[in-house]
Amino acid sequence: MTTESEYGQPHKTLISIDPLKPAKGQKGLQNRWHPDIPAVATAQQGEIFKVECIGQVKNTDNADDLNSVDLSSVHNLSGPVRVEGAQPGDALKVELLNVEYFPQCPWGYTGIFNKEDGGLFAKEFDTKASKAIWDLEGVYASSRHVPGVRFAGIPHPGILGTAPSQELLDEWNRREQALIDAQPGASPAVALPPEPKGVYIGQDLDEAVLEKIKKEGARTIPGREHGGNCDIKNLSRGSTVWLPVFVEGANLTVGDLHFSQGDSEMSFCGAIEMSGVVTMRCTVVKGGVEKLNLKQPIFLPSPVDPFYSQHLTFQGISVDAHGDGSQHSMCATTAFKQAALNTMSYLTNLGYTLEQAYILLSAAPTESHVAALVDVPNACVTLSLPPQIFDRNILPEGMGPNGFEKRDYGNVALRSDGQRSIEFFSEEEVKKRASKKQ
Repeated sequence: MTTESEYGQPHKTLISIDPLKPAKGQKGLQNRWHPDIPAVATAQQGEIFKVECIGQVKNTDNADDLNSVDLSSVHNLSGPVRVEGAQPGDALKVELLNVEYFPQCPWGYTGIFNKEDGGLFAKEFDTKASKAIWDLEGVYASSRHVPGVRFAGIPHPGILGTAPSQELLDEWNRREQALIDAQPGASPAVALPPEPKGVYIGQDLDEAVLEKIKKEGARTIPGREHGGNCDIKNLSRGSTVWLPVFVEGANLTVGDLHFSQGDSEMSFCGAIEMSGVVTMRCTVVKGGVEKLNLKQPIFLPSPVDPFYSQHLTFQGISVDAHGDGSQHSMCATTAFKQAALNTMSYLTNLGYTLEQAYILLSAAPTESHVAALVDVPNACVTLSLPPQIFDRNILPEGMGPNGFEKRDYGNVALRSDGQRSIEFFSEEEVKKRASKKQ
């Protein structure tokens, strides 16, 4: 008779969730960073373990759930997990052995938020909530809301981080509040201060501790020195990350799982967000912060990325050619925006709506590179799109004598009230914006 030990032991699941139920009410979840949030599980060094993570949007054909989303309650992350032996000043080596979607939830979503909620082009497009649902089939994603494309995913956690110390948390809150004070009333906001509303910690806490977390807890929207929401698409299965440790046990937290993402995750909810499972192994590098000069995380990318041999590459420089024509000095953000807008404009020639193009560049495995930051006054950034993901020839050589055949691709899922993001600036709008600059 064969015993279980002869086949090896299954990997432990340290945090379990139900992906078919709302996050609120489930154990082992949190949506703030704070040193006083206790660990909900413990991992031994070298132990392989699993953590289950939850998504939040529904598989529907309208974007009302994004229209009504409460950003004070996101993200709902899984953890913290204490790693035995980790002490402040150490580095936590995290091996991401696998990232996969739940078999009962073989789908994900990409979203555009309303202008006030953010996104790279929230102001330029005066965005209204919309989304696309993607069907996940093995390694591939396709969407009824963005027809004509199918691509291999790069599953990864958007968020992976250790808990901050009280001193580091105080510094985050100080410097981010300074940004808010310098630009009061900015929309979208330039930073997000602690917000008691929407705080969820999925464990029983002393009331005084919970109130302290509500008052001081850092929002999970940005990445910081501890890792956090960095949305690095190549941090996929097979990657290794070295994170600084600030509290005893490190208190590792993970979530915001993505099936695929383009560089920059430009629409904010811009990857293919999914519920799923991360398989990890952790070890501790004693004194690693000093030995590695670890001011911010270091990672070794995955050896298992989809291979696309060809890329159609769009250039952007730091001149606002799609807006008021203004010259910016060595601004890589302006240059990236122009590269993205040039790519979106190209896709609209094929028949895609602006929303579809925006979402596609957020979700598909696009590549962006800083080409030059030395030639004053124009920074140069590129954005590359793999033509192989389309079911037609999108290269310039595929044009007919009258340009590209414009196909009717429908549109993404809009709000029930039908409100859409605006199209590219009209000539009248460009002149109006230019006059305001003068």
